[in-house]
Amino acid sequence: MVSPNEFTRHCCELLAPLGLVRARRMFGGHGLYVDDLFVALLADEQLWLKSDALSRPSFEAAGCPPFRYQRQGEWAQLGFYRPPEEAMDSPALMQPWARLSLQAALRAHSKKLSKPARPPASKRRPQI
Repeated sequence: MVSPNEFTRHCCELLAPLGLVRARRMFGGHGLYVDDLFVALLADEQLWLKSDALSRPSFEAAGCPPFRYQRQGEWAQLGFYRPPEEAMDSPALMQPWARLSLQAALRAHSKKLSKPARPPASKRRPQI
């Protein structure tokens, strides 16, 4: 079995062709960022790539399982999918899947930037 640090390093190497990759601890695992865009989760020694409505069909067509977890006795699903097993072997095989994830992260970031800014608390109307 590979140590968590070795697995994290391996996943960073797989995503490295896309840009500067950094890992950050979160949720008992790690979040992976490419050029400061959140693109993947590492949990339970698995890599989970970010998806959205445009990229999800590609992951599903390849039979990639979604990231699921139990919350209050119910199964919840996030927009992350495991890449095909063979993609874990090299950056070249991972690249098409990682690009889908990066594109989803870029679209999410774009949406976030286009939302109107919330006024500071001092400027908000009091709730009655």
